[in-house]
Parts: sequence; structure tokens; C-alpha cells
Amino acid sequence: MNPQVLSADSPNPHHLLVLLAVARTGRFTTAGEALGLNHTTVSRQIAALEKSLGGRALARTVGGWELTDLGRRAVRAAEGVETAVATINEGEEEADKISGVVRISATDGFSAFIIAPAIAQLRRKHRNLSVEIVNVTRRALQHRSGLDLEVVVGEPQVHRAEAIRLGDYTLGMYASRRYLEDFGTPTSMAELGEHRLVYFVDSMLQVDDLDAPRRLVPGMQDSLSSTNVFVHVEATRAGAGIGFLPCYMAGRHPDLVRLLPADFAERLPYWMVLRPDSLRQPAVAAVAQALRRQAAGAQNALLGDEPLGW
Repeated sequence: MNPQVLSADSPNPHHLLVLLAVARTGRFTTAGEALGLNHTTVSRQIAALEKSLGGRALARTVGGWELTDLGRRAVRAAEGVETAVATINEGEEEADKISGVVRISATDGFSAFIIAPAIAQLRRKHRNLSVEIVNVTRRALQHRSGLDLEVVVGEPQVHRAEAIRLGDYTLGMYASRRYLEDFGTPTSMAELGEHRLVYFVDSMLQVDDLDAPRRLVPGMQDSLSSTNVFVHVEATRAGAGIGFLPCYMAGRHPDLVRLLPADFAERLPYWMVLRPDSLRQPAVAAVAQALRRQAAGAQNALLGDEPLGW
């Protein structure tokens, strides 16, 4: 008997690829859309795979489906199947392994000024690469279903994940020139407390490191609040109040004036968080390296010491 022939109890390679899709998206429906299958078919094929494996490959979490230890071993085999399938149509040229969809969760400012130019540069060499970004400011997730990597503010406390520090940025107080003409320029912390703040929605802010204005000027009342930092910048430019803004974003606008820089220069870190198995995917590893390179090259600009450019 040929030992290369699969036994009846061996995992079906197609079912392994279905598991791989679920592992990358965290959901049966999204995986099914990528594979051209409906939710029921995905569920049935995962069940068949788990029967052949003799155990659960996936566990349900709040954020979707996560791999079990058995599932992680199966996914390593699935990645081998995926690589083998990709070589079928290579011809004489080696297939570009940096392809497919990479999903990222990151803050608004970092996405626009670091991720966007980094991916644009990477795609010049790898045209089959696609990146999806979900913009949110929050703590790192304990379960990263459907995400390949996260970029968060503040050092993450995570399990079964790799955390990489990308660099620091500075937050400062800013007001528009017109606002200062109308309401005066505060010259002390006490005077600053007489003005209104443009910043995050306090009740929705999940990152403790971003509480500086409420901690340093607790008497400063909110004027306009948003979960989007671009709204903070534009509201401050429009004169809605005094904004607590990333210096690398506010510094791009000559109509904004930085206030009390000696008192307000909050330096915060950006961290990248990945599942250990994600770095085995060539596309994810390439994106992670591109972000590290882009952030390192922009470090002085992120701190507000020089203009941000590409």
C-alpha cells in the first residue's frame, strides 16, 4: 500500500483550507464569502474536519471564532496546502507569496499617516496584496478573531500574542488663531481651565494613557467630543474649543497654535499586536515589517520635532 495515500480518517485538504479562511476572518460567513461558499457549507465542512481530527479546531468567543491548540496545528498544515496549491499555476516564475487580504485594527491618525504610505509602498512590488483597516481607539483585544494585527496606544497586556513597540508620538494642546483672537490665549493651567475641550468622548475612551487632559485639567469642560481624531483636528481649526491633538497631525496646519508646550507634551507609545501564527503568513509578516520601517523613519515627525512627509 502506498504510504502517500490518505486514509479515510485523514483531514480533507479542502476542509483544511476552509479552516484557514475561518481562522483569518473569525467568522463563517466572511470565510464563506471569500471561498464562494454559504455559511451552512462552511459549518458542515468544519464539522467534518473536526471529526477527522478527533477534536475541536475552533472555539467560539465574543469576537468570533478562535483556534484551539489542535486548530493551530491544523492551520499550519493548511498553510502548507495553500502554498502547494499556489505553485500549480506558477509556470517558470515563482509565485508572489505576499498576496491576499491582511486585516488591521488601528487608530485613525496612525492609519492615515503611517499605514497608508507603508502599504502604498509595499504594493508597488506586490500587486496582489490587499489591506483592510478598521479604525478604532481601544485596548488590545484578548481575542483577535478576523484580525491579523492591531496597532494600539499604550503597552498592551495580552496573552498568546506578540507585542512590538513601533515608536512614540506626542500629544499637545492646540487652538486656532481665530479662537485665540476671540477668547484670548491661556498662559497657565488655571486659565486653560476656563476654556472648553475638544477631545475623545470620555465615556467611550478605553485607553487609560489618553486621559491626560482630564487628569491635568480636570475642570476643563467638554465642547465637542468624538471618537475620531480627524474630527478633533477640524473642530479645533473651526474654533470649537481647545483641542488635545497629536502634534504630527496638528503641526500640518499653520492656523493652529500650540499652547503651553512645557505643561502639555504627553508622550505615548504605539504598539503592534499579532497572533504568533499570523507572522507565518508571508503577507502579514511583510505588512508588519513595512509598518515597523515606516514608523521608525517617521519617529521625529511623530514626536512633533519635524514635518511629517513621505
